[in-house]
Amino acid sequence: MNQPLAYVHPGAKIARNVVIDPFTTIHNNVEIGEGTWIGSNVTIMEGARIGKNCNIFPGAVISAVPQDLKFGGEDSLAVIGDNTTIRECVTINRGTIASGQTRIGSNCLIMATAHIAHDCHIGDNAIIVNGVALAGHVTVGNYAIIGGLAAIHQFISIGDHAMISGGSLVRKDVPPFTKAAKEPLSYVGINSVGLRRRGFTTEKIREIQDIYRILYQKNYNTSQALGIIEAEMEATPERDEIIQFIRSSSRGIMKGYTGIY
Repeated sequence: MNQPLAYVHPGAKIARNVVIDPFTTIHNNVEIGEGTWIGSNVTIMEGARIGKNCNIFPGAVISAVPQDLKFGGEDSLAVIGDNTTIRECVTINRGTIASGQTRIGSNCLIMATAHIAHDCHIGDNAIIVNGVALAGHVTVGNYAIIGGLAAIHQFISIGDHAMISGGSLVRKDVPPFTKAAKEPLSYVGINSVGLRRRGFTTEKIREIQDIYRILYQKNYNTSQALGIIEAEMEATPERDEIIQFIRSSSRGIMKGYTGIY
C-alpha cells in the first residue's frame, strides 16, 4: 500500500497486506481482500469486489462498464472469489440491471486476453484459456474448462466439469461432464480424465457414460432420451443434475455425436 507510483482512490477498501505494483489505478467503490497481489498497469474500476489471495497480472481491466448499449449507468458489481488468478490483459465487465453482477468463483484461472462480459456467472475451479470470449449472461459451471480462442454466445450455459475444445463456436448449451468439439459443436464423449482427477469412481464415470449414450448415441430425440433415463437409470445426484440441466436449457443443448476426436 506504500506504492507511490500507483493511484488508489481514498474510497477504496484495501486490506493491509495487499501488494500493488507501480502504475496501477484503483477507483472508488472497490474492495480487495487480504493477500491479493495486483500487478503493474492494472485498472480496477468501480464495483469491483476481489477476494483473498488473488493474483491479477499486468494489463488486466476489472469491472469496466458493460459493452451493452442498454446499460444505463446503474450500480452493479464484478465479484471475484478467493484464490483466483487473472492473467495478462484479461477484461472483466461488471453487471447490468439484469442480474446486478458479473461473478467469478474461487480457485479459478482466467488466462491472458480472455474477455468476460457483463452478467456472466462462472463457478469455482473453472479454467478459461487464452483468448476466450464470453458474451453477456453466460453461465459456466464448477470445474469447467474452455479451450483457447473459443467464442461463447450470449445466454449460453456450460455445465459442471464440461470441457470445450479450443477454437470452438458455442451456440448451444453444453451439458455437465461432457467434452465438446468440432463445428458445429458436438458431443465427443465425457470428460473422464477430469472426473478421475476429481475423485469420481469408475462406477460413477460408467453411469455418466451410460446416460450420455442414451442421449447422443441411440437415435432418440431429447424428450424420448430423458424419459428412458428417468425410467431405467437409478436416481443419483449426477443423473438428476444432467436431467435438470437439459430441462432448464433455454437455448437447447448441443446436438450430434462423433467418436473420433
